[in-house]
Amino acid sequence: MQDAPDPSPAAPPPGPLRVLHRIEDTLIALLLVALIVLAATQIVARLVFNAGWPWLDPLSRVLVVWTALLGALAAVRDDRHISLDIASFLLRGPLRRVARAATLLLAAGISGALAWYGWRLVQLDRESGSMIFGNVPAWQAELALPLVFGLMSLRFLLRALVARPVERT
Repeated sequence: MQDAPDPSPAAPPPGPLRVLHRIEDTLIALLLVALIVLAATQIVARLVFNAGWPWLDPLSRVLVVWTALLGALAAVRDDRHISLDIASFLLRGPLRRVARAATLLLAAGISGALAWYGWRLVQLDRESGSMIFGNVPAWQAELALPLVFGLMSLRFLLRALVARPVERT
């Protein structure tokens, strides 16, 4: 018989981390509200005035990317990210912990690689001077890639290295 995952939330983090988590959650919420307001404004402008702002659609796409990536970062923070870890269902005790650590280390490596290549993209677009809309350089919008994937890699790495108690079977 397999153990069901513990549905209870983790203990609240200590003070500075709690503040950081609230800032992350608030930023995600603000970006989501901004997306809704901007989309509604564009729809009303097009329907009522038969005109819109040409920069609003590219800005909305950038906000969607930032919101999605920050949401993924929060999911990693709360250990609610997508995971295909069959070993956790097949293994028990110390072997399960080793398999989980290996999976998290792999996720840290992949996230780190994505951060690296995201940084390379930012550098290329900074050198090329390409603009995403108006006078906004593309590299500024792309900063989400190295920033968020770098933080994800760090979170996966820390989670892999911090031992969790082995559940009794």
